[in-house]
Amino acid sequence: MISLPLAAAAVLTVLVGVVHSWLGEIRLISPLIDGPNRAPLLEHSHFARKLVRFAWHITTLAWLGIAAILAILATGPLDGKDRIILIAIATTFIISGLISFIISRGRHVGWPLFLAISAATLTPLF
Repeated sequence: MISLPLAAAAVLTVLVGVVHSWLGEIRLISPLIDGPNRAPLLEHSHFARKLVRFAWHITTLAWLGIAAILAILATGPLDGKDRIILIAIATTFIISGLISFIISRGRHVGWPLFLAISAATLTPLF
């Protein structure tokens, strides 16, 4: 039997990752790297420009890996280690949501999704 909350958390995590890469590239990374007002380091270093883009998109790759773990755990009964993994994932997304909320004063679009992923990840534990 599939855990719907964990499946939903996996789908939301993929969605967050895709939107993060897509919107981030359009609204933040490209203007930062290719725009007329880029920092001097980015102006003169091809490596630095590549590194900034890579660092942004590696977050999405990590989220896709977490989504895969959630999808795998959604397919079977949970043992003790699985529960610890879910707590670690939920904690990561709770902290991400709170930091996003606090730093952006609630304006960042991601914080409710981070908290929703966390809640869905914790649901099977209770």
